[in-house]
Amino acid sequence: MRMDEALQGVSRVFLDTAPVIYYVEARAEFVPVVRPIFHMLDSGLLEGIASPVTLAECLVQPKRLGLVDLEQGFSNLLTNSEGIVFVEIGEQVGRLAAQMRSQYALRLPDALQIATAIATNCQAFLTNDTQLTRITELRVLVVGDLEASESDEHS
Repeated sequence: MRMDEALQGVSRVFLDTAPVIYYVEARAEFVPVVRPIFHMLDSGLLEGIASPVTLAECLVQPKRLGLVDLEQGFSNLLTNSEGIVFVEIGEQVGRLAAQMRSQYALRLPDALQIATAIATNCQAFLTNDTQLTRITELRVLVVGDLEASESDEHS
């Protein structure tokens, strides 16, 4: 499915860890799909939501390898970008995560991510985890299944 078709009717998208890593690290195989999404966030055409789980997972490798600039790049993108709202995990999300874990047998990080997306009224959840496509409460968009829109291929 083309990215523009997948995002039809979506004004708020949750950013799971993998797409953020692909964008910041400019992973060649995924940049044609994720770069236009982040451009839409920057231009205000789309609002992104991120959580402390996304940040924590993005920072593991840079911390492990001592890549301070990469660590700062992830932090800046997720916590200081105009088009991305960084939300805290509170009681409501905790309760909803427990429901998601019991209903879908999710691991806790995934349950927290899905619960945060639902609690913040996201219409879509951008990930590269195909296991999450069984979630029915919101549209799960798998980066590996998306194609760049024709207008984005020349960007």
